[in-house]
Amino acid sequence: MGTSDNNFIIITGASQGLGKEFARTCAQKGKDLILISLPKENIKNLALELSFKFKVSVYYYETDLTNQVELDQLIEKINQKHQIEVLINNAGIGGSRRFEEASEEYIQNIINLNVLALVKLTRGLLPNLKNKREAHILNISSVAAFGAMPFKTVYPASKAFVESFSLGLNEELKDSCVKVSVAHPGGMPTNEIVAQRIKQHSNILIRNTILSPSEVAEICLEEMYKGKARIIPGLMNRVCRYLIRMCPDKIRLPMVRRNLLQEINMA
Repeated sequence: MGTSDNNFIIITGASQGLGKEFARTCAQKGKDLILISLPKENIKNLALELSFKFKVSVYYYETDLTNQVELDQLIEKINQKHQIEVLINNAGIGGSRRFEEASEEYIQNIINLNVLALVKLTRGLLPNLKNKREAHILNISSVAAFGAMPFKTVYPASKAFVESFSLGLNEELKDSCVKVSVAHPGGMPTNEIVAQRIKQHSNILIRNTILSPSEVAEICLEEMYKGKARIIPGLMNRVCRYLIRMCPDKIRLPMVRRNLLQEINMA
């Protein structure tokens, strides 16, 4: 599916949702790709489709990024076989449930994927990126990073880590060829189930922040190539961040609690 002499864009979580739209958008722009997803998510079919339709080189790896052995092996393979110019750390998981009822496995998976995998991929592939005249890392956080959320607890904390890590690393690499951006998309209708959940359980402000995955992908890539450190797609998401910062926690948190309590009680 192409040679490994090209400069590639790596996209994690590429089989669905925002990751899939990143892959489509990049392929449309003529970019060669390395797609990463869990096994059995039809990533091979997506790779073949994009390669044929847009005449780009597409490699794919089926890897569980929460498995540290598989993750280390993936980093080694990429560094041995490919030259990369962009790393998009998109893979992530979340959910709503009572913290005391969440299993240790559930909590560990969020931390391993949203935090540890992102950090290890960034560190492991950074020397590869630094071989280029210009390179980029795009880490996908969330508007959830802007404030604590009851009944989600670990997820927004993990996304706040992504923001802090990305902004700090970008400044650290200021004199290098690598620019680090962090994106904070709001909720996205990545499939019919998610779209229905957003419609049923979100307030009017949250519903007005909704952009399609394709819109978010386009905005994020455009801002990333401009070297923007923090990317918040959509005007209403930027307004949402401002309101979260201005609203005292003693007012905001009970509102969030009522909204999410309704969601988990109906689950």
